[in-house]
Amino acid sequence: MLLSTTPAIEGKNITDYKGVVVGEAILGTNIFRDMFAGIRDIVGGRSGAYEKELAKAREIAFAELQARAVELGSNAIVGIDIDYEVVGKDGSMMMVSVSGTAVTLS
Repeated sequence: MLLSTTPAIEGKNITDYKGVVVGEAILGTNIFRDMFAGIRDIVGGRSGAYEKELAKAREIAFAELQARAVELGSNAIVGIDIDYEVVGKDGSMMMVSVSGTAVTLS
């Protein structure tokens, strides 16, 4: 499946617009990981724990997005937008939402 943040694919024709598709992933954060991430942030280091969780959430959201596009019979998704949010009580969860337009290319 071809994925793009642009509204069109150079050299390809969009023959059918199937509709908007969305993939979402919400992951809880771990209190011990949060504590160590805070220590790393204080000393100026990167938080590898959060980076891994965000990468996992993004992979899940993109897989869900593509699965929904396949269900509609599309072979590409254009105009993809990725959003990150902190949700839940006291920001205890991370959400990645990916949306785009499922299309058929020729």
